[in-house]
This record gives sequence, C-alpha cells and structure tokens, in this order.
Amino acid sequence: MSAWLPSAPCSRVCVESVGSPAAVPRALVRLAALLAVLVFGIVLIPVVGRLAAVWRDRLTRRWCRTIVRATGVRLRITGSAPPGGGLLLVANHISWLDIPLLAAVRPARMLAKAEIRQWPVAGVLTASSGALFIQRDHLRALPRTVERIADSLRGGSAVVVFPEGSTWCGRAQGRFRRAAFQAALDAGVPVQPVHLHYRFDGGAATTAPAFVGSDSLLTSVWRVLSARALVAEVRVEPVLGAGSAPDRRTLALAAETATNGAATNGAADTGTAVVETADAHRRSAEARRRSTDAHGVSANSEAYAHL
Repeated sequence: MSAWLPSAPCSRVCVESVGSPAAVPRALVRLAALLAVLVFGIVLIPVVGRLAAVWRDRLTRRWCRTIVRATGVRLRITGSAPPGGGLLLVANHISWLDIPLLAAVRPARMLAKAEIRQWPVAGVLTASSGALFIQRDHLRALPRTVERIADSLRGGSAVVVFPEGSTWCGRAQGRFRRAAFQAALDAGVPVQPVHLHYRFDGGAATTAPAFVGSDSLLTSVWRVLSARALVAEVRVEPVLGAGSAPDRRTLALAAETATNGAATNGAADTGTAVVETADAHRRSAEARRRSTDAHGVSANSEAYAHL
C-alpha cells in the first residue's frame, strides 16, 4: 500500500466477537436467505433496468432493505434524501453493509476501489450498479475520477462516496477527504450527509459489523450473520445545498461536522463512549501520520492531503 493512501488505525482488535456454536444454525439460515435474495436480484437486473426510473429506484430500495433484513439486521432510517436530480451522498464508512444501507435511502452510483471487481458476488453487483471504479494507488488518475463523478452528477445521477477513504470500526470516524466535494461544486449539485451507526437492540453500540484491518469479507459477513439483535441506524442529515460553501475544504468540513453531530447525538442516546473512543482513534491516526511524515513521504502524499 502506498504511504499516501488514506487509512484508519482500526484493526481486528477493535471488532467485537459475537459468534458462538449456538449461533451457527441461525447464521446458516440467514446465509441461505441472503444468497437467495442476492441471486433473485441479480437475475432480475436486466428486467428492472428497462423500467422507468421511479419504479427502478423503488424496487432497488426495497431489494436493498431485504438484503439487510436477510442478514438478521434491523434497519432504522431517519430522514430522507431528495428523490431525484444530481446528488452527492457522503457517509462514514464501517462495513460492507453500508452499501445496501445507502441504496435503501436512494439508489446511486458508488465510487468504489477497483479491487471490489474481484470480490465474489459483491463484485458483480457493484459493477452492474454502474459503479465508478478508482485505482487508489494511482494518484494521477484522481482528477479524471473527479471529472467522471461530476459528469454523473450533471446527468442527474446520485453518487455515493465514502470520503474517509477507508473503513473505521464504528466507534471512531476519520477526516473527510476533499476531492469528491470538488465534483459536487463543479456540477452545482447538493451534498447529502448520512451517518451510519450499528448497535444492539438494547442501546449498546457495537463494532461487530465492521470490516477493517486484515478481516476478510467472508469473515465479516459470517460475524454479522452470527450476531443476535443487530440494528443498523441510518441518519439522513439536512442536505447541504449547491452553493452553500465557497470551496471543497469548507464543504467537506460541513459534511463531516454533520455526520459527527449525528454520532454525538447517537452517543448520548445509547450511553456509549463513542466520542471519547473516536478521540483516541484520531490521536492514534495522527501519530501514525506524523511518523510517516518524519520518514519522508513523497510529494504525492502532500498533493493527496490537499484533495
């Protein structure tokens, strides 16, 4: 991995263990249900693609909600996104579950790392959804990626971006990178901040759904399927209108502040120490960044930090 790529201090140490031998039958039933829902959706992609946009989006939202429920996760969505027109959806990034959660809010093209193309099932679904793939280790390709995002937004599409550039454990949140926000400014479209939060049905926040560090996709999926009473909360914050910020730095900070504000409110509701934990993770990330700088990061690193 290149030194300038965004990363999180979270690792498998952050992730709670929720499985047990007694959970295996439940996980197997959920796995069968999940695969059935995925296959059903893949088969119908050519048919749904011929429908009018309003029906296509409605069916996609229902399908994605069904995917989440098939894993045994309860879904709670607060707020809503504009139903049409160009829109940049930005959210904190925790899990592979984040993708169907955001599609349940509004179907959109996703900005995804190129490696996802090789993932089983998920790669096919991501490519068929019209995702915009990015080669994260090629900094020179980033301006072209921003142009492609802006073109999609101008065409009236919604685009999903995770500006942290990496997954975090859920008890912390990274800084929002600025590049994608330039696309929203260039296209003159609003930004929709969304905060994602996972907890148990009883109030306690959990890192069980996190997909971080050396975790494999299958390991993370199995952990979710094995868990009992998981709840995914999706808080759709007020939209940041086109022209509400003079530059990408201000716009990125406004979106980050909106999702951080949702995290703080969630911490108050559940009684967890999310904010304190986030501060500890941030300090760890800053220490790593300073260490990298001390060893001489290339000029590419400095360029990326300003994107």
